[in-house]
Amino acid sequence: MKTFDALGVSPDLTATLRERGIEQPFPIQELTIPDALAGRDVCGKAKTGSGKTLAFGLPILERVTRSEPGRPRALVLVPTRELAGQVRDELAPLAARRELRVEAIYGGARMEQQARALTGRVDVVVATPGRMIDFIGRKQVRLDDVAHVVIDEADRMADMGFLPQVEWILRHIPGDHQTLLFSATLDGVVDTLIQRYQRAPAMHEVASAQVTVEEMEHRFLLVHELDKVKVAAAIAAGATRTIMFVNTKRAADRLARSLSAEGVRARAIHGDLRQRERERALGDFADGKLPVLVATDVAARGIHVDEVDVVVHYDPPEEHKTYLHRSGRTARAGESGVVVTLVLWNQELEVKRLMRRLGIEQPIVEVFSNDPRLADPASWDPAADAAVV
Repeated sequence: MKTFDALGVSPDLTATLRERGIEQPFPIQELTIPDALAGRDVCGKAKTGSGKTLAFGLPILERVTRSEPGRPRALVLVPTRELAGQVRDELAPLAARRELRVEAIYGGARMEQQARALTGRVDVVVATPGRMIDFIGRKQVRLDDVAHVVIDEADRMADMGFLPQVEWILRHIPGDHQTLLFSATLDGVVDTLIQRYQRAPAMHEVASAQVTVEEMEHRFLLVHELDKVKVAAAIAAGATRTIMFVNTKRAADRLARSLSAEGVRARAIHGDLRQRERERALGDFADGKLPVLVATDVAARGIHVDEVDVVVHYDPPEEHKTYLHRSGRTARAGESGVVVTLVLWNQELEVKRLMRRLGIEQPIVEVFSNDPRLADPASWDPAADAAVV
C-alpha cells in the first residue's frame, strides 16, 4: 500500500494526518487522489465509511486558493446535515494548516449565523442542496469563483429526491471547474449526473461487500397493538444498541416517549429536531450512553454507527429496498446482525409479500411482551421453536 506522500500529498498535510493517527490511505483514497490532484474530474464508487471524505478533501485543500468574502472557491454538496458536519470536522484541521476556512451550511440551523459565516471569507463550503439554494437566492453567496465541486453520496441524494436541487446548483456554476463525484452506485439517475456534469472522468471503484439478507438473522413477530410498545421495550432491554424505525416524525416522538414510560432510555431523531438535539442523540448513541434510537428513514441516513445489536422495524417498510437499507445498520464492519419486524394482524399479508421479495422463508411468530425469547431474538429458530400463525 502506498503512503499519502507517495500519492502526492504535501508534507504539511501528511504531518497533520499523522498527528491524527492517519498513516495509510484507504483504497478509494489511493485510487482517486492522484487523478484529483492532477485536476481531472473523478468518479469514485465506494460505500459509506470507505474514506471518501479525504479522497476528495485532500486534493481540494492541495489545489484550492484563498477566496474573497462571499465567493467560495470549493463547494461540497452532501445529502444530510449530519454528513455536512462530519465532512467539515474532518477537513477543518487540515484546512487550518494552510490558513483556509471550511464552513458547513445546512437546514435546521439558524440562517443568520450561517449567513454571517458565508459573507466572510470561506474557502470551502460544505452544504446540503436546499440550504445552499436559499443563500444563492438571497445573493449572500456567489458561485462565480468556484473551481472545485464535490457531489458526495450521489445515490443518497437521488434516494432523498435532492438531485433536481443538485442540478440547479451545478447549472449555476459558471466557467471551468473540477467535479468530483462519489457514490455507492453509479447507475440510473446518478449516471445521468455523470454524463451531464463531468468531463471524461477518471472512473475508480472499490469493491465492497454488499449487505445481504443472508448476513442477518431475521425475525417477524406478530404482536397485538396494545402490547406492541412493551414487545419493543423487551427487545431493547436485551441489547446494548437498538435502532427502531418508524414511518413518520410524529410516530418517532410518540414511540420514544412510550419506551421511556416503559423504563427504556430512548430518543427520537428526525428532520424537525434542532441540529444540536440530533447531534447529541447520535453522539450519545454512538458512545453507548443511549441504548435506543428511534428514527425515520430520512434521518437514518446520518447514522454511521458500528456495533448496533438489533434493528427493529417497528413500522414495517413498504419496499424491500427500504428493509435492506434499514437492516444494514446492524450488519456493518463485517458483523452479522439481528433484524426484527413487528407485525400487526392487518399488516400480515403485506409483510408476507415483502418477505417473498426478500427471499426470506420463515413463519411469522406470535409473541407477547412477557415472552423470554424477546431478550435474545437470535437465539431461537422461528421454524422449530415457535407457535406459527
